[in-house]
Amino acid sequence: MSRNEFICDCSVIHQEVVDHTRKNMPEENIFNKLAEFFKIIGDTTRVKILFALDQNEMCVCDIANVLGMSKSSISHQLGTLRRSGIVKCRKSGKEVFYMLDDEHIKKVFEIGIEHIEHKK
Repeated sequence: MSRNEFICDCSVIHQEVVDHTRKNMPEENIFNKLAEFFKIIGDTTRVKILFALDQNEMCVCDIANVLGMSKSSISHQLGTLRRSGIVKCRKSGKEVFYMLDDEHIKKVFEIGIEHIEHKK
């Protein structure tokens, strides 16, 4: 396939499609936040943490053990995920347990995995 096969050289504008798309276009700040969201989850370590938390809520020690990493590196990544609203935590005595923030995060993560596995 040559590169030129993907170039649209028609001069017809499908105005209804253009108008519909423009009408439904979110504000610029939504696109900025969405890009930041994907940037945050676009890190291999953070994706592994999300996988672990998709299975169970876990404390830092458990996540560090699952991933074979130090508690401090896991804590650092959890801080980024927490500040971004991707994970949340709850205290139980002296322990802090982390979990995915809500069903939206769970769905985005699981659909991403499903997409990758589908493309194998």
